[in-house]
Amino acid sequence: MITRRRLLLTGTAVTGATVFLPYAAMAQTGAGDQFDAAEGPVTVHPVSHASFVMETPVGTIYNDPVGDASAYADFPEPDLILITHEHGDHYNADTLAALVGPNTQLLTNPAVFEMLPDGLKARATSIANGEETTVLGLRIEAIPAYNITEERLQYHPEGRDNGYILNFDGLRVYIAGDTEDIPEMRALSDIDVAFVPFNLPYTMTEEQAASAVAEFAPSYVYPYHYRDSDPEKFARLLADTDAGTEVKMGPWYE
Repeated sequence: MITRRRLLLTGTAVTGATVFLPYAAMAQTGAGDQFDAAEGPVTVHPVSHASFVMETPVGTIYNDPVGDASAYADFPEPDLILITHEHGDHYNADTLAALVGPNTQLLTNPAVFEMLPDGLKARATSIANGEETTVLGLRIEAIPAYNITEERLQYHPEGRDNGYILNFDGLRVYIAGDTEDIPEMRALSDIDVAFVPFNLPYTMTEEQAASAVAEFAPSYVYPYHYRDSDPEKFARLLADTDAGTEVKMGPWYE
């Protein structure tokens, strides 16, 4: 797990707040943000909205890849593809078919698993809320992702969709999926890097997201899946807490 020891970076700021960096834990490069795990770096490449690529010691992991496959042309072929749920901004069978290589494995929630074409289903594993599995030697936990506000319940019903925790040796990465600030999120601990959404009406507000992140206090958080919302507002709200979490802004909508 990343140490909480902090090192001040001169001249670096997010939304007017001083940014602190866990000592010797993360480096920024032109090719992505790099986080140290025991067996080597984990490099994060935001692609778009909820889609991103991680180059890791166990292989290259794609999360919710959708859109034109050409958006992934600069990245290595995926060893593992994670799918959180069935909505079109997270799951597209045509995109998956264009991206998979001969050794690519898929990990999905049960609802998406049942939707997969036979060729993709043959290389997929289904995992439900509260379960865990090991892929590529990496222990992965399925975390619930759902709405709790009455007028939003139809978007992500409880029990259907997944978030994921990836347990690298020395680095825990939480991918929230589409969710509100559910108790299961707030109860998380020892998270080093988190990806947290906020956009209405589908997930939550900037205030909900900042409150939840302040409670489970990851070392770093990427706002993602925030189209038409305000990541700078989220960062300001989080900076007003004592969580000590650094906000990482990615080029999700460029």
